[in-house]
Amino acid sequence: MTSSLIRGRPRRGRSHISVRVVHALVGGLVGVVWLVLPCLTISGAIVGGADRPVAGAEGQGEVGETSAADLVLPILAVVAVLVLAGYGFLRRRRRARGRTTPGGTPVQAAEPAVGELDAQARALLVEADDWVRVSREELGFVEGRVALVADRPDASVGAGDVEAFGRALRDAEGELAVAFRMRWQYEGGVPKEAAARRHVLAGIVGRSAEAGRLLDARAAVFDLVRGLEEGLGGGLGEALAVAEGRFRELTGRTGVAGATLRELGGRYAPSASAPVAGHVEQAKDRLVFATTRLNHARQNADLGETERAAGQLRAAEGAIAQAAVFIAGVDRLAAELARAAAMIPAALTGGEVEIAGARESLAGTGTGTGTGTQGEGAYLDIPPGELRARVTHADFVLAVVREELVSGPYDPLDVLRRIVRGVVPVVAGRTGVFPAAALVCARSAVADADDVVATHRAAVGAEARTRLAEARRLLAPPAPAPSGRGPREESAELVAADTLAEQARELAEQDIRVHGHPIDGPGTDTDGLAGAVLGGILLGGTPDGGPPPSFGGPHSRARRGGTTVA
Repeated sequence: MTSSLIRGRPRRGRSHISVRVVHALVGGLVGVVWLVLPCLTISGAIVGGADRPVAGAEGQGEVGETSAADLVLPILAVVAVLVLAGYGFLRRRRRARGRTTPGGTPVQAAEPAVGELDAQARALLVEADDWVRVSREELGFVEGRVALVADRPDASVGAGDVEAFGRALRDAEGELAVAFRMRWQYEGGVPKEAAARRHVLAGIVGRSAEAGRLLDARAAVFDLVRGLEEGLGGGLGEALAVAEGRFRELTGRTGVAGATLRELGGRYAPSASAPVAGHVEQAKDRLVFATTRLNHARQNADLGETERAAGQLRAAEGAIAQAAVFIAGVDRLAAELARAAAMIPAALTGGEVEIAGARESLAGTGTGTGTGTQGEGAYLDIPPGELRARVTHADFVLAVVREELVSGPYDPLDVLRRIVRGVVPVVAGRTGVFPAAALVCARSAVADADDVVATHRAAVGAEARTRLAEARRLLAPPAPAPSGRGPREESAELVAADTLAEQARELAEQDIRVHGHPIDGPGTDTDGLAGAVLGGILLGGTPDGGPPPSFGGPHSRARRGGTTVA
């Protein structure tokens, strides 16, 4: 699939070949006629030119006429077959040139420039990531409807009805994950050959397009299961009930999240709550937008305008989902800060043990508290001078952290992160605290970055999303660990995920600042429309914000229009 995107060649040479084939066939036909006509002329002259018959001449004339006729018909048949075969051959070549790939992407007649292909790959990565995110979001509302009607004997939808959509979504996520991995390697200079790098870009385009095709293929059936066209007595009424229930729940949780945020500000340093600063206000903004759209969805449904009501409901669902992300982010961060604060004493103690063991290895006085990967054997791959520098740096980090802990409020995640990054280079597995501590930091950073992308989809570009995808890959539970992968390697991988996630968040926030508000001017955003467009809840392009995205890929995601608010 990937290589077929770049197999195209200029068509000028092929057109010359086609013309030559036609010329050859026509020339052959003319040559045959030129050879046959004289025979027919001579035969006719012999038969009809004599004044009187000669003995045996009548029989010879009949034989000549018969021979000429027998010769002409087979030759004409052969020529006709050759002409038809040549015509069919040319038709097949023309169809092959216009054929498309399984993902629906036309084969290019000429290879695009590398810069053009690179821009296409980045744009498709962003779009495919949005397709998957929105599809997962709407599928969650369908699952909510299943839970709502699960106890009803006349339930119109069940868990089995949504299972196929979950499989399609997982398949699309798999294609997208491979595309992001290819992009990350490409940005790292792998492969190096120009032709191979072009193949990688084509592969990214193909994988992203395939993710969209998988979702597009299920969109029509998905709408049948949702049943939003059935009105208030059917799928639309049940979907409205699910959305309104979640809206009420989030409205209550918003006040609690505000109190939690104030508590975090009083307990920890200001940097501790910085990742969720403004979350409560943005959640309220999304809920204001959802209120308007839910009201209009009800009004349109009462008037029998189910298509318009479905569009309004879908927009409200998107706003509710993003409000949930904002509120959940505050709750999650509070739990992560408490967990990090509880782990800091163990991390400090474990760091001292690891540093002492590394010093013993340098002095040659023993192997610490164990052997093999827990003793000096764990440092065989580190030159003594480098190990000594690592020990000095780790010792300095612990000293600075201890002083900070007694000087006033601090940021537990930041402190734990610095301990992990300072000590992991000398970890030999004498304590088990560092993989666990690194996991806490990495999970927090990945979740923070993902929240920014999810709630500002219209602004965040491919660079931030690529780093987030790679951080997720490193954070995922690994396959059975290969031999030689010890605690230091495991912790270092988690530290890399943590670092990439922080970079992703910084790049995403930079994209948001550059993008700015899609709607400017006083009094133009009275119902949260600007936040809805920035968050990708509406696709933009019209004064009312455009249609809401739905489950599906590029050809089906914008099918629910008619969201204009009167």
